[in-house]
Amino acid sequence: MLPTATDVLVIGAGPTGLTLAISLTLKGLDVTVVDNQAEGGNTSRAAVVHARTLEQLEPLGVTGPMVERGIHAKRFTIRDGDRVLVPVPFGNLPTDYPYTLMISQAETERILLDRLVALGGRVARPYTLTGLSQDGAGATAVFADGSSVRARYVVGADGMHSTVREQTGIGFSGASYPESFSLADVRLSGGVPSEEVVLYFSPAGLVVVAPLPDGTFRIVATVDEAPQEPDVAYVQRLLDERGPRRRKVVVSEVVWGSRFRVHHRVADAYRSGRVLLAGDAAHVHSPAGGQGMNTGIQDAVELGTALAETLKTGHEAPLDAYAAARRPVAQQVVAFAGRLTRLATMSRALRPVRNVVLRLLATLPPFRRALAWRLSGLIYR
Repeated sequence: MLPTATDVLVIGAGPTGLTLAISLTLKGLDVTVVDNQAEGGNTSRAAVVHARTLEQLEPLGVTGPMVERGIHAKRFTIRDGDRVLVPVPFGNLPTDYPYTLMISQAETERILLDRLVALGGRVARPYTLTGLSQDGAGATAVFADGSSVRARYVVGADGMHSTVREQTGIGFSGASYPESFSLADVRLSGGVPSEEVVLYFSPAGLVVVAPLPDGTFRIVATVDEAPQEPDVAYVQRLLDERGPRRRKVVVSEVVWGSRFRVHHRVADAYRSGRVLLAGDAAHVHSPAGGQGMNTGIQDAVELGTALAETLKTGHEAPLDAYAAARRPVAQQVVAFAGRLTRLATMSRALRPVRNVVLRLLATLPPFRRALAWRLSGLIYR
């Protein structure tokens, strides 16, 4: 049963919502988290946690378990077949986490939820938001079962199709990529690195191959029309067409697969009175570069600090500062992911020029260093 009143009502129990709830609970605030799913199953699209995210999660007490359970990928490469166009090493970054942590979103959510429960919190399920109104003192959320919650602040962490954003009337400017994306966790053998994330360029579209802790590999590819459930033959064709050539990759099993379309959009505002947005409710983009979940978690950490200060002092300047700071970050992330996607899907005629330019740039240490800082998120310190 939901409480009738709370300090902060968080709509959405994905990584962003859970991170925010932990942050606020640690600061002694009363937090209510609701989600419209009956249980915490998700499509596990995200699989990358970058260095800056791990740094920001440290005070929440979840970085250690994540680091223990993930693969430490010390390099990211952009390749065209077997040719390495751009190597991006993380080993020299000034952080305790000089790598990309490969861990499924499902596992990340389990760790976050376990931490929230250990702190005395919980997620109320399933509750579907149907109405949201606000006044100068707070906001009232109404749910499909007729229950309602009065909160001093409401946070929409409820994904791309955010009901909170729609109920508040905040625009979501941008567009959609024409391609669809195929996603699969597979078992394979052959010519892909086991401790490295690879973005393969191809005229047919990009494909990302990344190792996961259970021995599977996450495959993400742009295609015209992705099947709902990709099978072994389909993933094999993708890798034959776009992956390494010298040593054939052999796909033996598809553990799980799906399809999705990707938009590049940023909310027109992150705050409207007593309502705030974070995560995919505020920004969505191409998966190239693995920035989505990381940006959402970082939103949550910053918002947790801002809300705690506002609720303590009564001054709302920290909330305005959150909105003013995080929206430009999202715009940068969306632009960066878009550039990677456009480079990866460049036409066959322009591909040789692209490869030459990238190989020349890759010889420059400042270029490799700048790319490592951006991918790792350390640029946003």
